[in-house]
This record gives sequence, C-alpha cells and structure tokens, in this order.
Amino acid sequence: MPQLLLEILSEEIPARMQAKAEADLVKALMDGLTAAGLIPEGIKGFSGPRRLVAVVEGLPVKSADVVEDVIGPKEGAPQPAIDGFLRKAGLASLSQAHLHEVPKKGVVYVAHVRKPGKQTSDVIAALVPQIIRSFHWPKSMRWGAGDLRWVRPISRILCTFDGEVVPFEIEGIKSDAYTEGHRVMGRGPYKVRRFDDYADALKNKGRVILDREERKEAILTDAKQLCAAQNLELVDDIGLLEEVAGLAEYPVVIMGDMDKSFLDLPPEVIKLSMRTHQKYFAVRDPVKKDGGLAPKFIVVANLDAADGGKKIAEGNSRVLSARLNDARFFWDNDRKIKLEDRFEKLGNIVFHEKLGSVKDKAERVMALAKELAQKVGADPAQAERAAMLAKCDLVSDMVGEFAELEGVMGRYYATLQGEPQAIADAVRDHYKPKGPGDNVPSDPVSVAVALADKLDTLVGFWIYDEKPTGSKDPFALRRAALGFIRIVLSNVLRLKLLDVATRQENTLRHQQATPIGVDDQGRETRVSHKGGASVAIAIDRQSGASRAFSTHSTDLLAFFADRLKVHLREQGARHDLIDAVFALGEDDLVLIVKRVEALGEFLATEDGKNLLAGYKRAANILAIEEKKDGTSYSGAGAAMAGDPPEVDSLVSALAKAAPDATSALDKEDFAGAMRALSKLRGPVDAFFDKVTVNADVADVRVNRLKILSQIRDALGRVADFSKIEG
Repeated sequence: MPQLLLEILSEEIPARMQAKAEADLVKALMDGLTAAGLIPEGIKGFSGPRRLVAVVEGLPVKSADVVEDVIGPKEGAPQPAIDGFLRKAGLASLSQAHLHEVPKKGVVYVAHVRKPGKQTSDVIAALVPQIIRSFHWPKSMRWGAGDLRWVRPISRILCTFDGEVVPFEIEGIKSDAYTEGHRVMGRGPYKVRRFDDYADALKNKGRVILDREERKEAILTDAKQLCAAQNLELVDDIGLLEEVAGLAEYPVVIMGDMDKSFLDLPPEVIKLSMRTHQKYFAVRDPVKKDGGLAPKFIVVANLDAADGGKKIAEGNSRVLSARLNDARFFWDNDRKIKLEDRFEKLGNIVFHEKLGSVKDKAERVMALAKELAQKVGADPAQAERAAMLAKCDLVSDMVGEFAELEGVMGRYYATLQGEPQAIADAVRDHYKPKGPGDNVPSDPVSVAVALADKLDTLVGFWIYDEKPTGSKDPFALRRAALGFIRIVLSNVLRLKLLDVATRQENTLRHQQATPIGVDDQGRETRVSHKGGASVAIAIDRQSGASRAFSTHSTDLLAFFADRLKVHLREQGARHDLIDAVFALGEDDLVLIVKRVEALGEFLATEDGKNLLAGYKRAANILAIEEKKDGTSYSGAGAAMAGDPPEVDSLVSALAKAAPDATSALDKEDFAGAMRALSKLRGPVDAFFDKVTVNADVADVRVNRLKILSQIRDALGRVADFSKIEG
C-alpha cells in the first residue's frame, strides 16, 4: 500500500529536544490521519541535528465513504419544515427519505446521506501545515516576516505520498521531493520518492546517519575500540552519549590528549568539565588504583577530516586545557579557606523565603543530626560537625561553577583539612540517595546527617503548606521522602517518625520566633509571626520543646505512607495492606514493612482469605446494627444457655487467639500473630453458618453482636482489615 514520507529540515535542533519532538510528530500524524478515517499499518519517526522525519506505511489512497443520518422533522410536519429538511439533506423529495422512530421525538424523517471519502493526498496537504503551525517546542522562534514559530528556521519540507509530491505551502516554503545531506560532506540536494530512496541517498551520498540508535551505537563502538587499542577504558556516560548523538549527523570519534598535569585535580572535576563544557568522554586507565583517569579524552566530531582528525583533536585539547586551568584556579583558591570558615556565608543564600537561609537550615540539621546520631549508632559530636560542614561547599568557587559537585567537593575539602573520614564522607553522602539508582548511605554519621537534612526539608515545607500538587513538585519533596524511607529501611533503623518530625517542627518554629522574655517557670518566651498572627511560644531551656502550637506531623506521616506505597509496590507489595497498617497509627517504618510482609503472606493463604471474609461480614453487620441502635457494641461476649455449640467454640477460640496474637505483637513476631489469628478461621466460618446474630431475644442479640466486636477487635490489633480489598 502507499507510503507517506515527511521530512522537516531546519537549522540545528537542540539535542535535548530531538527525541521528544520525534515522538510528538509521530503522534500528531497518527492522530490526524486516524481522525480522517485513514488507519496506517505502521509509523516510524527519526530525528537528528537538522531534521524531523516520519514514515507512514500502508495508507489507503482515499478514506472510506461515510454514510451520515440527517434527522428531519416529525411525520406530518408543516411544509416549510419539510422543505428545509430536503435542502439540508440534498434530497429532491420525501420519497428519498425514511421514517424512523426516535426516542423522545417520535416518528421522524431521516435521510441517509452518503459522503464520499477524501483523497489521502488532500488530507495530508491540509494536515501537515496544521501540525507544523501547532507544534509545541520548549523554546521556539520566528524568522523573516512570517508568523510561523519553529525551534529553528525551517529550510525545506519534503513530503511525498505514493512516490508523488504532496503539494502545499507554508510561510513561502513549498513542499517538494528533495532532501539535503551533510552540510560539508554531501549537501545535495537529492531527489527521492520513497523512504528506501531517501535513506540510501542520505547514507551513501549525503553522509548522514538517520537513525538515532545507529548513531549512538557507532559512537560507542568506535570510542571503545580507540580506548582498547591503547589498553584504556571508556568512562560510560549514557546521558552524554544521548546528547552527542543529537549533535552529529555523521559522528566521527576521535581520541585527544590531555595535559598530564591536570590529573592532580579531583577526577569528578575533570569529568564534569569535559562533559559540561566540551561534551567529551573521559577515559580510564584500568592499571591505575581505583581505575583513575588517563590523560586522554574522546570527542565526537561531525566531520570526517582528511588528516584523520589530528587537528580537531589538537584544537579540542587546547580548549580543554583552558577549561581545566579555570578549574585548577577554583581548586587552589578553595583550599585556602577552611570549610567552617565558610559557614557564616551560608547566611547570604536564601534556602526559602519562609524557611530562612541555608545557614538557618544548617543549624536546624545540626541539632537534629546530633539527636538522631544516638538512634542510628553514630557519634553525636561527629554528626553535628558533619552537619555544620555539609553545606559549606555551596559558597566555594568550584561548586559555584559546577553545582553538580555539591557535597563531592565538600568531602575533598574536609579530607584535606584533616576531618575524620566519617565526617568527610557524610558531607558528600548527606544528599544521597538522589534517585532510584543512587546508593544509600550506610555509615552511621552519613545516615544521621542525610536523615536530618531530608526531614528538616519536609517538615519545613509542610508547616508552610508548600506541598507537592499533582505532577508538580518544585522542591523535590517526593524524592526527599523516598530517600528518607530507603535509608531507614536499608539500615533497619527503628525511628518513631511522628516524634522526630514533631521535634523538628518545634525546632524550626523556635528558630523563627522572636525572643521576648522568660516566663514565671524559667522558660524562654518567643513570639511567632505567621500569617499575620502573633503566638506566644514558651520554650523550656532544658529540652527546647514547644507546647503551644498544632503540628503538621500527622499529615506528613500520610505523605510518607504514599511514598512507602510507591517503594513497596515496586517490590510487589499491595497498597491496601500498607493503608491497613498505617491506619493503626504506626510510624516505625521498619515495623510497618514487617507487618505488611506478614499480612501479605497471611492473606495469600486460604485461612487468611476466609478470615478476611469473616471479618468483613462481622464488620458489616456491626456497622448496620450500631447505626440502627445508636450505640457501639464492645466488650466480651459469652456463651449463653441455649446457644448453639458454635457460639461457645468461637468464644473459646477468641479467648485464646486474641491474647496469643497480642503477645506475639508485643514481641514484634507478626508471623506468629497471624498464626494465632488463623485459628479463628474454622470457628468464625461455623458461627456464620449455624448462628443467627439478630436473634429474637434482645439479650441474646446483644451478646452475639459483642462476640462480633471481639472478632473485629482481635484482627484490628494487627491491621485495619476494613481497608483491605477482597
């Protein structure tokens, strides 16, 4: 079947925009063609530095005819209404119409009007200009005197269908059957009809590799071969590979030399300078300790030079030296000033207008890290010291130039000034984990500072209602909460989250309040100005605890529950089980996970499934009867004279299972608690099979409702079973 080939040729498209633009073009074409009744067999997109391309296979030459029903007036309507209907439907007389009964209208005239399909080339000629005009780019521009906006000026539009040009014009650019190749090595133009001609002309004459994945593979293969030839290794960088594949239409990989004297700079500085400014790949020497960098780099050129790239390599080497000389200047300058001497300058950096400066945050984190140190097995003094130094590299020259090196440079400077290794590592690691693939801190000092930093951020933004909304999370609070959770679970830390969050809220409010005196109990009194209101806060000088304000910690705990769901769902846990455990008010994340795991295993058994069904039946009956009676049934039920034996069996089973489960829970033996409760399955099933709860005798009915409440209470000690699905 016929094929559509579309190429939009322009000046250089930023590499970071190409992949999304390719996907957007494919989607826009697919949506437009489908809406016109043209369903293609397949569609594929391509993108590169100067072009967006789409190939649509298997299109019909025209859309199918369509029959539309034109509904007219009722049977027996006045002649003017009949005449209007005939004109609208294009009928000569009513004999060409049909009578149909339409709901709410009665019997009406209906005309079946056949509309012929449109030629596919006509649909394309209207659709492509519409797509181009409405195409969304993160940044776009106008050129000349026209109104068209595109990422860069469009120079040519190739559009053929079934081998013939689809004629249209947009802002003076007429569609044709010509493409252009590499600017220097094969510009062209080249006339093509179909995709096979097009791809062949670009590759063999135009010196353009059209497919992004093919360009990436060529770069990676050639770079590794160049390194292997000198017994070196390429430093993998997926993000940089993606970017350089969008910078070169015909990538040529070249190895260049770096001045060996720069190897005394931190390797992170060298790699980042190469990557950020020059788009070079770093090269590793496997013989060196820890695989240190080699005095080489890999550059991807967009030109197959006659001298094999020698001059290109030399030029890039000179540029790299200039960049690394700047880095050396920053490195030398930064080492002249100790980290702690930079602490006061943090007061000049605004962390958030409502949360104060970075120095204010650092002081809060110092206090919290010192407190958490005792809970995570760290030295409190080291944790406090690490928290003080953690942000100091933000005012260093190197981090000012390369923000990505925050923490990394702090570790170097801390080590050079003689700080213990645990403190230096904590300065670097307190930002971790930054993402799902990042490592989780494990050293106790790093753990204490990382937890304190993340929790302070979360508590602060919660107080001032700066929470994530929908897909928007400008302060990366979801990432902070998930990082906190991963650190706690990975290190099996037993923390009462509500207590710690409340304490940090107190610290923050205390820090931002204004001292006004001392009360009659010897406590410092401050005034907090929030939302225009002044609230007196009495601060105990010994504990620093505040007593006169409401906390947002419960709401924050719910946010942690949502993040924990995300984390555990990736491991196969059910979200409803997490809700069921959180509903108990538990805030120890390690215990929550243990409960969820045990609950999931229990509910996967037949005993668990049947006991859940019994619980829901008991809870539903209780909800109905308690609402009807206006009371809550609780307390111990007992077997009464004349009761069926199933009542006594259930009462006896509850009398044993409930305390056994409680005892197991006290020992944090959640599997044991589930085993104790599983013994209720048989008696509960028998009770509902043989016993009528709403007995005619009032005392008997109340007693049996109390027995149901014991089922609810026994299971409710493990989790809120009402939140469990199924």
